[in-house]
Amino acid sequence: MTGLAGRVAMVTGGSRALGAATAARLAAHGAAVGVGGRDRAAIDRVVAGIRADGGRAVGVPADATDAGALAGAFAALTDEFGPVDLLAAFAGGNGRPRPTEEVGPDEWRRVIDGDLTATFLTIRAALPAMLERGQGAIVTMASSAGRLPSQAAAAYAAAKAGVVMLSKHLAAEMGPRGIRVNCLAPSAVLNEKMSAAMSQEQRDRLAEAIPLRRIGLPDDVAAAAVFLLSDDAAWLTGVTLDVSGGRIIV
Repeated sequence: MTGLAGRVAMVTGGSRALGAATAARLAAHGAAVGVGGRDRAAIDRVVAGIRADGGRAVGVPADATDAGALAGAFAALTDEFGPVDLLAAFAGGNGRPRPTEEVGPDEWRRVIDGDLTATFLTIRAALPAMLERGQGAIVTMASSAGRLPSQAAAAYAAAKAGVVMLSKHLAAEMGPRGIRVNCLAPSAVLNEKMSAAMSQEQRDRLAEAIPLRRIGLPDDVAAAAVFLLSDDAAWLTGVTLDVSGGRIIV
């Protein structure tokens, strides 16, 4: 990927799965990476892995629903490597199936905050430095649940649909100011939660429902994210890319 070497990238939700894979790929292409998240031990493992492979990374833990904590994380990354050029706003993930009639107001707000508000606050923290320099690239994390009805909880589906529209709106608003904004909408991706919740037989049945006949891997999503952040995607903005093995075709 071109245009990544020497850039500074922030990856929120970077301690596990899709975020960790994206942070590692960005570092492998020469970017200096801030690994964000709430689990300090998990962040440290990701950072150690990147450094062991010769990359540059620093842990910048923060709760992405806390604007003050995010401001501190971005300041720490800037102090270490310089202003942020690239942002992967990946914090979130509250999609477990829940009958809507069982969801109370507090749970609804928690899911919306964790997936949609966290994305807004993360972008808000990144924008000043990008706007000052008139350049930047942002990738947000939606879900196939925000593209078509699914078994995911209604709050999660609404939040991820909101991420899609937030990304489109920002792409139109920020494009004339030199900042690109794109969105990823993965479908079934193998991660720790799926491994714990589903048997191999269940995962095999799920794979049969996907046109490419396999469940996605974190690296599948990371590859798409790094492409959208790179200069190879310099004329792409406002795109929602369905990384779904063909499960979502719109």
